[in-house]
Amino acid sequence: QVQLADSGGGSVQAGGSLRLSCEASGFNYRTACMAWFRQVEGKEREGVATISGDGSTNYANSVKGRFTISKEDTKITLYLQMNNLQPEDTARYYCAATYRGSWCSASRLAPTFDFWGQGTQVTVSS
Repeated sequence: QVQLADSGGGSVQAGGSLRLSCEASGFNYRTACMAWFRQVEGKEREGVATISGDGSTNYANSVKGRFTISKEDTKITLYLQMNNLQPEDTARYYCAATYRGSWCSASRLAPTFDFWGQGTQVTVSS
């Protein structure tokens, strides 16, 4: 069974940095699209960044230039380095993965991902 465990959230001041991690097990990373999503209560879950099996990355416009997605294939671990955090980044962040389809993009909708972490809260104060 595929299992994802995300962690690394916390509370920071605007301009600060955090690194989120997602440890995966029972997972074939070479054929998967992996992603970070975020969700604010009362709003839809939105894509933040994705990384494909070959290492290609894609970012939402709102985080481009500030966030970096990466993975460590030998440990099957996904990362999200978040720099220059702003209050509008406050949300619960989730790692996700899917084997379905050939499109790996931050524009891909949450319902098309099959495996999810439990989420980790990021709070950014002014």
